[in-house]
Amino acid sequence: MSVEFVVKLRDAATMIADAANEYLEKMAPKDEEKSKWDSSKVKWVQAEGTKGPYEKADPQVTDDFKNMLADLKAHNGKVTRDGFFYWIFDDAKTIGRKKCAH
Repeated sequence: MSVEFVVKLRDAATMIADAANEYLEKMAPKDEEKSKWDSSKVKWVQAEGTKGPYEKADPQVTDDFKNMLADLKAHNGKVTRDGFFYWIFDDAKTIGRKKCAH
């Protein structure tokens, strides 16, 4: 194997890594988008479902709840954020959340 071949291989790998990083940066939520809602300002109630315990938030008039609901709707009803998985119930106005399993 020649040095020239290894240099070209390295350069190609760098280009691939750069392209992947650029794509991931475009897909990541912007800080301002992420800060539009704070789940700690939403009233959560403990509930039990077929898959175990979770927390539930019924419709609320706060900006945090409204922004969270809008964010969930923009992401097909499901979002993982800050160690929690959030989803919208079938009524399209109630939100559930459960700690992510790690």
